[in-house]
Amino acid sequence: MKTNLSIFNQLRPITIGFDNIFDHFERVLDGDVMNIPTVNYPPYNIVRTGENTYDIELALAGFSKDDINVEYENNVLTVQSIKREETEKEINDAILHRGISKRMFTKSFTVADDVEVNGAELKDGLLRVSLERIIPESKKPRTIEIK
Repeated sequence: MKTNLSIFNQLRPITIGFDNIFDHFERVLDGDVMNIPTVNYPPYNIVRTGENTYDIELALAGFSKDDINVEYENNVLTVQSIKREETEKEINDAILHRGISKRMFTKSFTVADDVEVNGAELKDGLLRVSLERIIPESKKPRTIEIK
């Protein structure tokens, strides 16, 4: 794996401000992130809805907005289910067959520094979290006048 790390070490002297990205990739290549078990529940899509806008869609059939917590902290967007003991017991007493999964979950997404989370909406069993990439004026293309 050290050969992959040397690629990042070669790029560091010619880049400015990308240290956190290189550190992230080094952790991935070292296996820190790769050892986390992947869980495919709930299924989700990441959709580009415009030039600088995105939606994360999670299929959450059977969940209400009171059963879900959406949190954004330190560039990590986390969607998780909230266990409600009394509701779960009432539902289990009435259900003869459970074909719609309503299990506990936590799903996290790493969000870039220049992306803002605008909100979340649960409609027809689909949770949609809207994100927007905000490009500051200092990062927009401009012509530098030569004096």
